[in-house]
Amino acid sequence: MSQFRSSGHLCPPTKREANIAKKLITIEKEKKERAILVAVEMPNNIDDIYDLISELELLAYSAGADVVEVIKQSRPHPDPAYFIGKGKLDQIKQTIYEQDANIVIFLNDLKPMQERNISEFLNVKVIDRQALILDIFAQRARSREGKIQVELAQLNYLLPRLTGYGVILSRLGGGIGTRGPGETKLETDRRHISKKISNLRKELKKVEDHRYLLRSGRYKRGLKSAAIVGYTNAGKSTLLNILTGATSHVEDKLFATLDPMTKKIVLPQGHGLLLVDTVGFIRNLPVDLVAAFKSTLEEVKYTDIIIHLIDISDRNWYKNYEVVNQILEDLAADDKPALVVFNKVDLIKDKMQIRTVRKIVHESVVISANKKIGFKRLLNNLEGLTLEGESY
Repeated sequence: MSQFRSSGHLCPPTKREANIAKKLITIEKEKKERAILVAVEMPNNIDDIYDLISELELLAYSAGADVVEVIKQSRPHPDPAYFIGKGKLDQIKQTIYEQDANIVIFLNDLKPMQERNISEFLNVKVIDRQALILDIFAQRARSREGKIQVELAQLNYLLPRLTGYGVILSRLGGGIGTRGPGETKLETDRRHISKKISNLRKELKKVEDHRYLLRSGRYKRGLKSAAIVGYTNAGKSTLLNILTGATSHVEDKLFATLDPMTKKIVLPQGHGLLLVDTVGFIRNLPVDLVAAFKSTLEEVKYTDIIIHLIDISDRNWYKNYEVVNQILEDLAADDKPALVVFNKVDLIKDKMQIRTVRKIVHESVVISANKKIGFKRLLNNLEGLTLEGESY
């Protein structure tokens, strides 16, 4: 289509041309990043390396990337400058060319210098698992509190990476690993970033005080509460929605729900109970994220009952179960009355597997939140714990 008049001057685009251009821009924006995953097997992860790689693929998908290749290397210890060997770097560079990839995601935590060195060598964006999880949280945050917590975690993570980071971002563009605080803020000096971190901590302190007032109000009204906890994507939000009629966001992705929601249900004998949806747990949760989300995570500590939801269809359910128990212990919430609930039983074809699971974890309940299976026993068990909790 011609953009010029016969006189040679530019012709303003027609409405149709403008709409086509708008659609092309939208398609370009929605175009997924093509990611190469890199996992280095070392003595500290040798037993779980394949499970960790599978989880990294899910994280990349949840962040909006297409995984085009997974590259693995075994090393006794990381290379100080590049984490991996030069030969493997050459292989990755070739794979980037062949697969038209534009981001490399490392399973292992990278030091700032290693991240910069690898990015300069490959001439594409390079991030590690921590940055990937932070990016997912940046996409999911909806409430003011959630956004504050994510920004605080990202700034703490990026502060030691400021040297040369702005240059890398400006060269490689946006996408995964660049959401949240934004490139402009990252290019300012350390003093400004440190001041911003201090201000965010003050804002979070106000949030903690507000949460305390809400809890005090619930306590005065005699309302019991139960926190639904579990590994990410166990089905916590689906369960909350069905039990309470809430509309919490549900999606088959890791960390689909970030902002906790509290809703009241009435149990079979008429007792009221507040259900609190929580942020999903994951192994090796980034330290900066745990620190920033302290006020949200600690909400679990102040509930009366723990509902530990487990995806029974996940072959790693027991490891996930242990991860959640460890986090509950870290939060000083492991001494509360708890109900273990196995979800997604509709996905299990072998009934022997269900019996085996219940032998391993006694006094558990098996349900399907999607199919509303097992809810009667679930609610009766919750009511029993609520009545026991009168003296708690």
